[in-house]
Amino acid sequence: IAATIIAWISGILWIIPLMAVFMCSIRSYSEIVTGWWKFDEFHPTIENFVKAWSLEYFSLNRPMINSFIVSIPSTILPLLVSSLAAYGFARFNFPLKDNIYLTLLILSAIPGQMIALPIYRLYLDVKLLNTFLGLILLHTGVGSIWITFFMKNFFDTLPREVEDAAKVDGASDFVIFKSIVIPLSLPALASAGILQFIWVWNDLFFAMVVLSDLTKFTATQCVPLLAGKHVIDLSIVAAGAIISSMVPIVVYALTSKYFVKGLIGWAPAA
Repeated sequence: IAATIIAWISGILWIIPLMAVFMCSIRSYSEIVTGWWKFDEFHPTIENFVKAWSLEYFSLNRPMINSFIVSIPSTILPLLVSSLAAYGFARFNFPLKDNIYLTLLILSAIPGQMIALPIYRLYLDVKLLNTFLGLILLHTGVGSIWITFFMKNFFDTLPREVEDAAKVDGASDFVIFKSIVIPLSLPALASAGILQFIWVWNDLFFAMVVLSDLTKFTATQCVPLLAGKHVIDLSIVAAGAIISSMVPIVVYALTSKYFVKGLIGWAPAA
């Protein structure tokens, strides 16, 4: 009973901010200025969503495209790099293997704020500031570390008998990885990909470090700017926040079965 009560309280506390954003997004600013929970006047409208998408001074349409330009490569590249690295850690012995793995573990514990200035100065020197490539490479580097740990743990659970049989038949390590290991690992790759995509899409900090050109802003950078230049309209900001958050919600909804299978199916059936 206690657990049920705690769960209900947690759910209510979690949903209240979401309800506040939604109510602000479908009402005019004059209706919510004294509190979104007051319903003396209540005239639902989609006007705020239209404005958020097509404001003259700033809108979400281009930043949404920019977010896709950054998020898709920043998901695919670390999956490719990390799956190869994780397979190497899981199946092969090589010099300094444990030391390299420990180094990756330490790097994963470093907060992004500590590397912001070095990354900025490095990108300034190599002319990657204000480029999508710079942000993609940054997300790829950061994401590759945790995905390597995630995939190595999954590879450790895969039975090696099938791989050994393939070696007897003359298959190379890369052929085994491509034709046997990857198909068995699709649920784990899907889970890692979903998490990485959502993390990159929702990122604000690294985007602000790398991008300062308004035409290259991502959706998360754009949302605060929807408030306006002279008159602050939080209703449009709320609508913009909902539009931006719909993409990861839809991605998760469409791939949830693969996500859950990848998290709990650490012993896939042959």
